[in-house]
Amino acid sequence: MSTTPHTSPQDTSATAASESRGDKLPSLTGMRFLAATAVLLCHFSLYIRGNPDFWRNLGQVAVSFFFVLSGFVLTWSARPGTPARAVWRARAAKIFPNHLVVGAAHAGLMLLTGKAIVAAQILPTATLTQSWIPGFNLTTAISPVSWTLSCEVFFYLAFPLMLTWIRRIPPRFLWYAAAALVAVIFTLPVIAEHFVPDGQPMSPLLPYLDNDAWFVDFFPLARAFEFALGMVLAHLVAAGKWVQLGMAPAAVLLVLCYWLSMGSGLYSFAAATVVPIGMLICAAAVADVEGRPSPLRHPYLVRLGEISFALYLVHKPVIDYGAKVLGIPHFSGLALVDQITVLAPMFAVALLLSWLLYVGVERPAMRLWGRRRSRATARHKSVCRDCPSLR
Repeated sequence: MSTTPHTSPQDTSATAASESRGDKLPSLTGMRFLAATAVLLCHFSLYIRGNPDFWRNLGQVAVSFFFVLSGFVLTWSARPGTPARAVWRARAAKIFPNHLVVGAAHAGLMLLTGKAIVAAQILPTATLTQSWIPGFNLTTAISPVSWTLSCEVFFYLAFPLMLTWIRRIPPRFLWYAAAALVAVIFTLPVIAEHFVPDGQPMSPLLPYLDNDAWFVDFFPLARAFEFALGMVLAHLVAAGKWVQLGMAPAAVLLVLCYWLSMGSGLYSFAAATVVPIGMLICAAAVADVEGRPSPLRHPYLVRLGEISFALYLVHKPVIDYGAKVLGIPHFSGLALVDQITVLAPMFAVALLLSWLLYVGVERPAMRLWGRRRSRATARHKSVCRDCPSLR
């Protein structure tokens, strides 16, 4: 693979659009916090009555949102001439320090509470390769939510090559490319049902999750189509090909599809809601680019969005070990008042730890390792000094 993504003269629309307004899309940053909160509510639902689909599916939709958003934002902020290794270094600086710190803390909590750590789980989790392994004894070991980072690492490694391909798509064919990707996402559950062996359930608590679900939900190759969809949507918006659909209609459509996804089995992981997720991301991006009103652009929400990655990583141990300290078993049937009483302090602790992780680990790591420039990038910046830095 070439170390510098190909730039065709006919399609620099994403770059031109992001440079004209800057590559920051604050509404999408604010939306990240809401998605991280949805994942938190999903995991907290394990401790309330019956683990209803409404709460459990929140996490699935949020993860799909993060995958589509990653493709959109990386494509939107990509700069012609940026070496692939600069992209990889920036992404590694963003992900691995937080992941290793939280993973080590989680492992320490496991040892303190007498929970065994299997040696074979350590290397795949530390290197974020666990999602490639069928079954759930490795996928969700030690740091359970880090399986999504395993997918993201694959996306980032493939991003320069994928960007080269997508930039070659003529603007008039971008809608066809998006439709093809959505069609593939809808086909994946069919492939899983007919060609993937069932295997062992994920856990006694979640017996309905077996290898079918691993393929649709955890397998990086399967989830890469959502990332690619986000990339195509970024080019659609930048090329001015996006339909004039506001955030409110897109949000209503997402809620409707979410409600319809209840009980849809493997389709609930991504297929049932990926279209309105893409619409909402595009509508929010257009609102930022055109300066339209957006409640997601509120400064407090944007600031919370900046710590959302840290919140995503720390919330699960806070919930699990907080429940252990309080003596709350899984599916305990907590009443609504008790749910709020328990969740509120857990949420507060998770936010505090997220802020500490962001300030003490994530931001310093990005400053130290994520923003170094190769000679090629330095030359590019000397030509385009106003281009925003790679994120």
